[in-house]
Amino acid sequence: MDTPLTVPDPAGATELSCDVLVVGGGTAGTMAALTAAGRGANVLLLEKAHVRHSGALAMGMDGVNNAVVPGRAEPDDYVAEITRANDGLVDQSTVRQTATRGFAMVRRLESYGVKFEKDEHGEYAVRQVHRSGSYVLPMPEGKDVKKVLYRQLRRREMRERIRIENRVMPVRVLTHPDDGRAVGVAGFHTRTGEFVLVRAGAVILATGACGRLGLPASGYLYGTYENPTNAGDGYAMAYHAGAALTGIECFQVNPLIKDYNGPACAYVANPFGGYQVNRHGERFVESDYWSGQMMAEFAAELASDRGPVYLKLSHLPEETVGAVESILHTTERPTRGTFHEGRGHDYRTHDIEMHISEIGLCGGHSASGVRVDAHARTTVPRLYAAGDLASVPHNYMIGAFVFGDLAGEDAAKYTAYEGELDRRQVLDAHELIYRPLRNPSGPPQQQVEYKLRRFVNDYVAPPKTGAKLSLAVEAFDRMSREIAGMGARTAHELMRCAEVSFIRDCAEMAARASLARTESRWGLYHERLDHPERDDADWLHHLDLRKSPSGAMEFTARPVEPYLVPVPEFAPPGGPERHLGEVELVPVATAGPREAVPAARPAADGTVTAAEDPAPDPVEGPAAAPSPRLLELLGLVEDSPGLDVLGPYLEDADPAVRAAAVTALGETAPAGTGPALAARLRDGSPRVRAAASAALRELVEVLPAEPVLGDGLREALGVPDPGVRTAALDVLRALRLGDAPLYAAALADPEVDVRVGAVRALVSVDAVAELARAAADPAREVRVAVARGLAAVRDPRPGPLAPLLDDADPLVGGAALAALAGTGCPPEYAARAAAALGAPAWQVRAGAATALRAAPAGLAVPVLAPVLADPNADVRKAAVLSLLAHRDDPAARTALAGAADDPDADVRAYAARAAHAVH
Repeated sequence: MDTPLTVPDPAGATELSCDVLVVGGGTAGTMAALTAAGRGANVLLLEKAHVRHSGALAMGMDGVNNAVVPGRAEPDDYVAEITRANDGLVDQSTVRQTATRGFAMVRRLESYGVKFEKDEHGEYAVRQVHRSGSYVLPMPEGKDVKKVLYRQLRRREMRERIRIENRVMPVRVLTHPDDGRAVGVAGFHTRTGEFVLVRAGAVILATGACGRLGLPASGYLYGTYENPTNAGDGYAMAYHAGAALTGIECFQVNPLIKDYNGPACAYVANPFGGYQVNRHGERFVESDYWSGQMMAEFAAELASDRGPVYLKLSHLPEETVGAVESILHTTERPTRGTFHEGRGHDYRTHDIEMHISEIGLCGGHSASGVRVDAHARTTVPRLYAAGDLASVPHNYMIGAFVFGDLAGEDAAKYTAYEGELDRRQVLDAHELIYRPLRNPSGPPQQQVEYKLRRFVNDYVAPPKTGAKLSLAVEAFDRMSREIAGMGARTAHELMRCAEVSFIRDCAEMAARASLARTESRWGLYHERLDHPERDDADWLHHLDLRKSPSGAMEFTARPVEPYLVPVPEFAPPGGPERHLGEVELVPVATAGPREAVPAARPAADGTVTAAEDPAPDPVEGPAAAPSPRLLELLGLVEDSPGLDVLGPYLEDADPAVRAAAVTALGETAPAGTGPALAARLRDGSPRVRAAASAALRELVEVLPAEPVLGDGLREALGVPDPGVRTAALDVLRALRLGDAPLYAAALADPEVDVRVGAVRALVSVDAVAELARAAADPAREVRVAVARGLAAVRDPRPGPLAPLLDDADPLVGGAALAALAGTGCPPEYAARAAAALGAPAWQVRAGAATALRAAPAGLAVPVLAPVLADPNADVRKAAVLSLLAHRDDPAARTALAGAADDPDADVRAYAARAAHAVH
């Protein structure tokens, strides 16, 4: 048991100093530290856990939601999309930073070793998930993003500039008593309990969302949708430092897997053919962007007789389901597969029942956070905010990296503060940290936090009313006293108690801000039943809150900045700020006037009325105690050893040591890593081979394409392990180290996955003749890959697709027909596509409709128009998209107008786009 702590003397604090202090070692914090150090600043990175595995990225990421890749999307279009998604309430200058700098950040991350999905030619495989704009960039091997970032922090040149202090938790930003600028923080060590003071030239807050605000349906405190370690630390610290926060009334609410607090990841499944439906299998979402309006539609459907709501995957073929599983069960929430297995559910037989998450605060997924400008500066001088903590709407992971970079760049111009720290601020922070030690038998943190967050669910979660929000404010005020009485005996318990104080601060901010905005906006995020309409005349304004000199929470309505990108739906009124002061509570002590008799309820018109399992790996011998060599190796990794040091461990007799050495290579990536990993592909242990395969895929963007690596990968193509052969092909393709004869030889491999990899590799070298020969492969998966690949070569022609167009398998035939949209669909092929519109299989009909997108309008439009009556919604959707390509034709516009009332939401939405100006 931990030894009980005693309250330390504040005069004996451990004191640290730096030019730039970064609080939080997650997505934005890591990037801020790297950039500031790269610009010559001495950086101190504080993390209350351990930077190696902290933050929302700890379990990886399966895709980027907002990649503005040149040639696939335009920055102005993205800025307009975010403006619409946030009901016009944005500072476009901040959103534009993500739009214009995001692609450079993708390239920077790639140079570090982060792997984004690319096509066979090495181009980014951006997907269109929403009905306009292609911004989703999958990361099928994104589980190791945090490891890659940590490897950058531990590079020798970075270690000279960046000091990492793990297990140190700040609780207050310290400011200069004269000018209010940030000069450091006060905090404590979460293992030893020692009091810590830091002087800094600038402070960057990167502490993530307030994910632990509402209580999950499970009642489990840490079973939240967002990372549960993110308890609103930065929101509270910024508030108490005097910074303005904005959009706090705009909550984050997400769809999730029922009974499992993780995302259903429709944006991952959508490009594979998955979609959200009600229990009748009908698509119902009208909104075109992940927003509060979309969540309002989701909640309404869930509450209707058409619920429950599902993510539909059961209609997909086996190989597609397997591809979805390979992503969803390995990144973000790796326990997802175990959860479904425990219920006896499988994506092949069961669609995924969905529900709605608890509420939280998050700039990256909604709009609530610390107010920042286009350089991540807050309203407090020398205090910055980045990531989910900063109010840059729908900023997601790439935006967090961009604003971490911006903060690090701007903060690097300041040098360490050498003056005195304000004693009153230091003592207040000391009291906040250590008061639970003075009352060790007081209520434990878990009980107090549960009660607090139940009040959040009862009174603050939407739909909102003034009365419930006022009850919430009263409850949170009472709970200040209960929180002050919590008891603790260990440093870990002190950390949890401090987090409860942060949650309470955020809960009060959320309730008071929701009271102050007397309208409904952002769909479910801020639905006021007592103010049900959106009011742009008075409320197309940011609602800022800050701590007044008297300690009260006061509000300002700030006009939306003039748009950089016009959005016709919104016209910011401009004008001066409106100082609102403190919010007025609704009387809730009694139900109506105290002496009043029971009243009749008004009627709606205003009158008053009465009231199969894979084969196991070969056995490597009986279990034994861990080798002491493992401990030696783990001790070396922190010093980024070279291959000369790791070499003996790679040749160790114990497979566990060799596997660990391979993992160490993946973390440190010294010179010679590629050939060393390729050699391990021929290891006798399946465990080592798997580790080497994973490491090569992870590092493929940073490995030199040297001939010795190519030789090692070629040798690996002869290894009996099909996983090794697939990995070798993938890396050869990505590094351009193979050629057509090599890849064509792999088409004879007995394993389907290897042959599919060979097809992708042949596409990368535009080997059309070799691809065409693979059209006779016995495996459907390979033939589908060939069909898609023939459309992906640099000079695609329809001729090689001919054998596949009449394939007996509907998935192959459908894929071949759809590929004609990429190769061109001259008259003879248009005739074949038109005939296929009557095929019994919907996949073939959908492929045929897609093919006609590239056919001459005179041939395509007359046969596509009747397809708008097809019983399958996906076929109708394909027809609408093809008619859109021909909308210069009056008959196409007439047909699209008739689809405006289609029962399927996707079909309706795409048909409506025909109303735009003809291009």
